[in-house]
Amino acid sequence: MELQALIDTLRGYPGIAHKRDIDGVLAALASRHLPEAGAWFGDDCAALPRGDGHLLFAIEGFINAFVAHDPWFAGWCGVMVNLSDIAAMGGRPLAVVDALWSDGHEQAQALMRGLSDAAAAFGVPLVGGHSNTRCDRAQLAVAVLGEATRLLTSFAARPGDALVMAVDLRGAYREPFDNWDAATAAEPARLRGDLALLPEIAEAGLAHAAKDISQAGLPGTVLMLMECSGVGARIDLDAVPRPADVALARWLRSFPSFGYVLACRPAQAEALCARFHARGIAAAGIGTVTDGSCLMLGQGGVEGLFRDLAVEPLMGVGPQRGAVAQGGRP
Repeated sequence: MELQALIDTLRGYPGIAHKRDIDGVLAALASRHLPEAGAWFGDDCAALPRGDGHLLFAIEGFINAFVAHDPWFAGWCGVMVNLSDIAAMGGRPLAVVDALWSDGHEQAQALMRGLSDAAAAFGVPLVGGHSNTRCDRAQLAVAVLGEATRLLTSFAARPGDALVMAVDLRGAYREPFDNWDAATAAEPARLRGDLALLPEIAEAGLAHAAKDISQAGLPGTVLMLMECSGVGARIDLDAVPRPADVALARWLRSFPSFGYVLACRPAQAEALCARFHARGIAAAGIGTVTDGSCLMLGQGGVEGLFRDLAVEPLMGVGPQRGAVAQGGRP
């Protein structure tokens, strides 16, 4: 697909458009006093200072159509994506809780089996929650508590940084959605070891900013990182790791079960990628952090503008609305 056509297709992707909804929610909080807790809006988790580190607290809600189509996998993802948020900030999970609604107990059982199976596979306790089995549809939200010694944050990317993408390609799509599943058939020991890479990388000082690749896909995730840090970025699409038989347009909007974008100093990129390669995870430098507010996509020597956040914000957050955490960029 020609670059401009690819950009035009991705710009209209609902996974990115949904992130725009965040601004309207945050607007209701703008006039309220923000807690002096070291937490800020726009990151993968709230980070609450505790001793020499931070507690991490996050929650995810799930699209109704996804829950209805594949309730077991929705339950699994309830645990998995929350653990990914904790890892993206350099943390380790402590416990998970859930809130589910269903039309009867049978519908609830599939959700709970998925939650329970994932909690067992990842070795994280499911410690409680809320249930309502008298609803007209299945709905799910899951929250997680974790801790970090040294944070990776969305607010720490700076011009001149290298952008690295790490993604587990050992999987397949969970059709009909763009969810790349590299987890449900994996050995539990591998899942746990792979997630442990992120806090190990943070503690080794090999990266200072990160975000897990979400429903917004790779370009949308980079936009969120840019907006929080107040920077621009360039992505070389030819350098993006992807499965050989997957079209680039679909891959760029995909939600991988293990996928992260990290910012590091250029001299660290090789060592950072080597950490992932050692565990069979694809990783490569895919671009750079720049001055300004534009995300540029390049392919085959041609470059195009994907979005200028100064003209078209995404989440409506930024350095002016957040508090950069202790232990941010070294």
